Amino acid sequence: MTRIDFHTNVPDKIAYACRLVRKAYNASGGKHRIVVMTDDAGQLARLDAALWSFSAPDFLPHVHVNDPLAPDTPIVLADSDDVELPQADLLVNLARRAPAQFESFPRLIEVVSTDEEDAAAGRVRFVAYKRQEFQPAHLSIGKP
Repeated sequence: MTRIDFHTNVPDKIAYACRLVRKAYNASGGKHRIVVMTDDAGQLARLDAALWSFSAPDFLPHVHVNDPLAPDTPIVLADSDDVELPQADLLVNLARRAPAQFESFPRLIEVVSTDEEDAAAGRVRFVAYKRQEFQPAHLSIGKP
């Protein structure tokens, strides 16, 4: 069963996702695969740019899910789950919707910002996961 963790009260989802992806990538020595789901192409573009520039000493190899190199790249970015997502150890969700394919991942981290609309969407997803008999954990990042 997929382990689901909610990281809430995140002031900046893009910056937080960069740190989270870096931590997961480095913890596995680059061996774990990570998929990051975004709300749309605009958020994906901001995340892509941030992953290249947020930390000069860190190289986080990443591509878009439709890139021919996606099967061989440790970090894959997607803005839609209408395509088949690659097998990975971790799915990080920045979108306001639950990823359709989340159950194929061993772990899902839902990143929820301080924005009220985003927080409301996060609460809806939390309840939906509980109704499906998942036991999501909760970690408040910023001040509650």
